Amino acid sequence: MTTAVAAPFRFFSLQVVRTRPLSPSLVRVTFGGEELREFHSNGCDQSLSLFIPAEGQTEPVVPIELGDGWWQAWRELPDDVRAVMRSYTLRSLRRDTLGRTTEIDIDFVLHGVDPGADTPAGPASRWAANATAGNRVLLLGPAIADNRAIRFRPADDTDLVLIWGDETAVPAASAIIESLPAGTRARVWLEVQHAADIQDLATEADAEITWFVRDQRVDGGTEGSPMALGALRDAQLPDAERPYVWIAGESSHIKTLRRHFVGERGIDRRRVTFVGYWRQGMTEEQLRAAE
Repeated sequence: MTTAVAAPFRFFSLQVVRTRPLSPSLVRVTFGGEELREFHSNGCDQSLSLFIPAEGQTEPVVPIELGDGWWQAWRELPDDVRAVMRSYTLRSLRRDTLGRTTEIDIDFVLHGVDPGADTPAGPASRWAANATAGNRVLLLGPAIADNRAIRFRPADDTDLVLIWGDETAVPAASAIIESLPAGTRARVWLEVQHAADIQDLATEADAEITWFVRDQRVDGGTEGSPMALGALRDAQLPDAERPYVWIAGESSHIKTLRRHFVGERGIDRRRVTFVGYWRQGMTEEQLRAAE
């Protein structure tokens, strides 16, 4: 049994249907379940909260029966019992002939799962790397299609779409790019770890997509400076009177890029959407506590 959390969101009890490796750094996990019939979203960068079982648990433990008080009750659960929560974006969904959602896809970045990795994998990466059909999760997601966890909202008069994202934002950026209608002008910069992480994205838009690969970096830049910044400063953008910018990824990177678009490019800050998906050196628990 589930309960509303903060309308228009609710918990969905789901299970893994299948998994598919996309690249050395990405795996796609498909989820299904009867409750998905009540899952509604019309956004390309729909944010979700995923709850996976704690180490040694077979199902995620979340006090979903407490209504709006579930968050504090979840935090007070013992560490070895409390489900692990991580934020993701919806990659895609499929509906039946009646328009009800039947499956959803979430792409997971696999940080540190390779033997000898410099930074050990976190619980979500470990879980995704080993997920199999039938594994159970809880999802805090939308029950209303147009909800506040959708951030990509260009104005109707937008005449140029500009997008930047690191690998954590590639799923959302990819969904956005694929959704852009014919005639839309778009310039896109995406940053990934390996050349094999580059994906072929189909779109009807007039989209120029540039990929940056950190494994091939030779400029001596630091972790705190996105690879795209130099290229963006040098880029000759198409003439546009009403551009819209969407940037997402590591928090310090998007702040730097926002300053570039607003301060250096002179784009109206009201037409710039920036979303911090993670922060260098902090776990999601630490980030939420800081916020």
